[in-house]
Amino acid sequence: MASLLKKWTELSLVKRIIIGLIIGIILANTIPNAAKPISIFGSLFVGALKAVAPILVFFLVMSAISQHKSGQKTNMKSIIVLYLLGTFLAGLVAVIASFMFPVTLKLGLGTGTGNFSPPGGVTEVLKTLLMNIVDNPIKALSNANYIGILAWALLLGLALKNAPETTKIVISNIADALSQIVKWVINFAPFGIMGLVFNTIAVNGMAALVNYAQLLVLLVGSMLFIALVVNPIIAFISIRQNPYPLVFKCLKDSGITAFFTRSSAANIPVNMALCEELGLDKDTYSVSIPLGATINMAGAAVTISVLTLAAVNTLGIDVDIGTALILSLLSAVSACGASGVAGGSLLLIPLACSLFGIPNDVAMQVVGVGFVVGVIQDSCETALNSSTDVLFTAVAEFAQWRKEGRKISILKKGKNK
Repeated sequence: MASLLKKWTELSLVKRIIIGLIIGIILANTIPNAAKPISIFGSLFVGALKAVAPILVFFLVMSAISQHKSGQKTNMKSIIVLYLLGTFLAGLVAVIASFMFPVTLKLGLGTGTGNFSPPGGVTEVLKTLLMNIVDNPIKALSNANYIGILAWALLLGLALKNAPETTKIVISNIADALSQIVKWVINFAPFGIMGLVFNTIAVNGMAALVNYAQLLVLLVGSMLFIALVVNPIIAFISIRQNPYPLVFKCLKDSGITAFFTRSSAANIPVNMALCEELGLDKDTYSVSIPLGATINMAGAAVTISVLTLAAVNTLGIDVDIGTALILSLLSAVSACGASGVAGGSLLLIPLACSLFGIPNDVAMQVVGVGFVVGVIQDSCETALNSSTDVLFTAVAEFAQWRKEGRKISILKKGKNK
């Protein structure tokens, strides 16, 4: 038994996750009733990530801001511009892809949407966003309101800049301890993934995904195009070097774990470790990575655009170029406010549907479709979002290095310093 456990721990996390995935699929298709108790592993895994992620973001940002010294240069302005540009282009690519490869849906689903209420308009989204900023900090932590968490962490961090060093050390130690807890939780990912996959297939069956294969291809294809074409173009324009070694490293070291954990916030320690490996400035990435987990939502913009236009195609509504561009912008703005909302990007689909006069009951049926394909869509969306956090953080800093005449050796640890 000890020998078997040793061999298991020696395997890479990705290999262990794949093993858990395969076991979950086999059990769901062979003995679903007898193996039903293993679904608890999935619930425990997701519950643990949801529990630790909000407080992790809170202490990481507060620690980073409080220890920032006046006069230290950061690339935050460039990173925020890249985040917003990438999210907008993701929405635009999704709109273009939906025009090139139109998808229709079999509506009639009324399940999967729960008691959620979609926003009523852009004004309501912006109002909710602003109200989330001034939310009670305890309430923000308990409800996983990342916008509110981020705001309070920034304010407390600024207020603590003149605090004694011992206080800052305590906050930093708490942040490090929470990061370690997340790493422990992620080490149990193989069992959590096994439970999640088993439950999904046992309840919905593989046929549920096959029925929406065309929609999934469009969603995943658009996200891959962003990851492998659009993001590299943005990176190349900034650093004037072959961007693919950096792109592939971010996808491998960040995207894969984010795909399985399905939580950008829970993937923050992984991203920060990757930034350290790339030799990036800690004063910058300790803020940009938690911020990216909150507002850098290219995958969400793709989901909103694709599912909205699928509803438009189903109902036979004509869309002009101007409205399509507005949809791209709306998807980007909505995606930035999607973090921390139960159901994430899916619940902002009715808002986008309102652009075309689609009734709310029909729009919520589209949300139901989103929940069916969510097992794949949400994983790909999170992988794109989280890996792009590191990519754009690195690109902004490497661009600065290029201006200063410093050599960029992207994949060699310690060479970037």
